[in-house]
Amino acid sequence: MYIPKHFEEPRIDVMQALIRDHPLATLVTLSADGLNANHIPLHLAADDGSHYGSLRGHVARANPLWRDFEKQTEVLAIFQSENAYISPSWYATKRESGKVVPTWNYAAVHAYGQLKVIDDPAWLRQQLEALTMEREATFPEPWSVADAPHDFTERLIGQIVGIEINVTRLLGKWKVSQNQPPENRIGVIKGLNDFDQPEMAALVAAGPNT
Repeated sequence: MYIPKHFEEPRIDVMQALIRDHPLATLVTLSADGLNANHIPLHLAADDGSHYGSLRGHVARANPLWRDFEKQTEVLAIFQSENAYISPSWYATKRESGKVVPTWNYAAVHAYGQLKVIDDPAWLRQQLEALTMEREATFPEPWSVADAPHDFTERLIGQIVGIEINVTRLLGKWKVSQNQPPENRIGVIKGLNDFDQPEMAALVAAGPNT
């Protein structure tokens, strides 16, 4: 990923927060037929003793991903949060010189590591419980795996296979108007809020990465 210095986000905790808040990853692997991409929610386990944590998830047993991947090659999990079109009309400098163009703001994290396949019902149930608990935490009546009949969930668990990535590298790119002067950033924040995109407005308002 191309990351100009002013868009680089080096803080591990900030990158991990994005992964937790937006867990649906695009998982890129090298298969016998070339590059392969799957869209899989991955739970970040940051208490595994490693520097970057581990990404844990599952795929359907019918998905060839868990059998057909180059075991000596790193895999790449891509996470992305809010993104937004940025109109040059929002820039104060448009009125001064007219030398402005549109762009697109976004925040993304690339996580690299070796893919491990785990075909273990006990591990899978624990992974499902952890992922579900994290996502259901804000619901008034959280659903848990135990709410479903045990034989039903056991049958479904038999139809999936676990995957785990011990993360060895994290790259973060926050392209949120850091390269613009303060007056343009103020205009971008207003424009985004006017067009009902408060999440991106908040990222721009947070200021340059430090």
